[in-house]
Amino acid sequence: MKSNWKLLALMALLSSAITLAAYNLLGFNNRDVIFNESSTAPTILGRLASMPGNNPTANPGDFSTAAEAVTPTVVHIRTTMTRTVRQQQVPDIFREFFGDEFGGNQRQPRRQQGQASGSGVIISKDGYIITNNHVVQDADEVEVIMTDKRSFKAKVIGTDPLTDLAVIKVDATNLPSIILGDSDALKLGEWVLAVGYPLDLESTVTAGIVSAKGRRIGILDQNISKTDAKPDSPVEAFIQTDAAINPGNSGGALVNLRGELVGINSAIASATGYYSGYGFAVPVSLVKKVSADLLKYGTVQRGYIGILPIELNSTVAKEKGAKIGRGIYVENVVEKGAAEAAGLKKGDVIVKMEGQPLDSDAQMREIIGRRRPGDVVNVTINRDGTERDFKVELRNRNGGRDVIKKADVAAAVNTSLNTLGASFEELSTQDAKQLGVTGGVRVKKITDGKLAQTDIEEGFIIVKANGKNVKTTKDLQTIMSSVKEGEGLMLIGMYPNSSRMYYYAVPV
Repeated sequence: MKSNWKLLALMALLSSAITLAAYNLLGFNNRDVIFNESSTAPTILGRLASMPGNNPTANPGDFSTAAEAVTPTVVHIRTTMTRTVRQQQVPDIFREFFGDEFGGNQRQPRRQQGQASGSGVIISKDGYIITNNHVVQDADEVEVIMTDKRSFKAKVIGTDPLTDLAVIKVDATNLPSIILGDSDALKLGEWVLAVGYPLDLESTVTAGIVSAKGRRIGILDQNISKTDAKPDSPVEAFIQTDAAINPGNSGGALVNLRGELVGINSAIASATGYYSGYGFAVPVSLVKKVSADLLKYGTVQRGYIGILPIELNSTVAKEKGAKIGRGIYVENVVEKGAAEAAGLKKGDVIVKMEGQPLDSDAQMREIIGRRRPGDVVNVTINRDGTERDFKVELRNRNGGRDVIKKADVAAAVNTSLNTLGASFEELSTQDAKQLGVTGGVRVKKITDGKLAQTDIEEGFIIVKANGKNVKTTKDLQTIMSSVKEGEGLMLIGMYPNSSRMYYYAVPV
């Protein structure tokens, strides 16, 4: 018995040493936050589990060990946000009889406060928490409630709409933090637990199995900026599970039976908006990389392989004349991109990436999504029936290998009117005189940018922005370029058939 305990102590020390080595290799020791990652060596729990009569996961119905370990690390997140709400318009027939003033201020927009609820997972003892982007997006205030009922105001550190992840922080120390596991090691049919705060309830644990991996459902496509000349594609390679997940579970933990985080619950597939069989979680392999980037750089460092990919099946393979029916067909290579520099060509079929057989575009994007510009990816391609290996050095969005700073991203966004998602035209002298203004810019057409997030309608005439007069599109451009990150744009103007002035707050 004594020898067994000595062996356990030795294994514990070995496990700690390997974990510390992992911190150094991943650069965590150079940051203010340290993640608690599982090691590849057997843990004390694993060693105990192998002993006769001490297997806490032997019975598929007993999830108490993992639930007890994880529950304190999952928090309830409540957000408060303010939106502009337009009152119901007066029907035209009444306005014809009684004029524009009929109905008082029914068209006057007003600010309305709302609340939302979600979950989050503590990833470091000093208060860093991972959650979904959609949980904290546009929030004016973020409140975090622990399982012991303590409440903290949280600050949003960084967000990434393309993976639907966000990092927030509370001012606290010595918090219980979750152990980050390995989502690559998950097997189909393996038991997992979903932990969160669904439907504004107290902490809730549900169980299910891994139904699928690398699943793309298209839910993040709405986060693509269609006004961007080079829009990014969302990274969707969800873990699909049948553990019950409902509204409020977003941002909560998906864990294995060792109590290790394997995913962040993000979405459900349901016709009603409530659980009906399937839930989806962002794999922890992607969570580690995105959260590390947000903490270290303020924005996610994305590597680009520089190809136009097409996912193969038997039909597509026949159309393209490919020699095989599975893999990623290279429809085109970007000029001076990473793939071209490595020697890939149009017509190649990528069959493996980092040694993993490649079957889907979602799988490829997830593998690349874990890496930064300058990282080298091992790629195996099938060219005319023969397999060849290539080393592809990923590039950044601009074709280089340097880190893109958050300030550079913000500057690129703020200096372009395209982000407003609208086309504009300047008022003619005659129109301005008729409206009683010295000039202005009319919103000609609204597409899918920032203006679409407000109640501004086409035809709105902007006369002031952030307190400054707007007479030309150049005036609006100049004001936009001076907006700093975290600030907004206040537009003041009128509609052609109304003498009242309207105020709109536009998120920038």
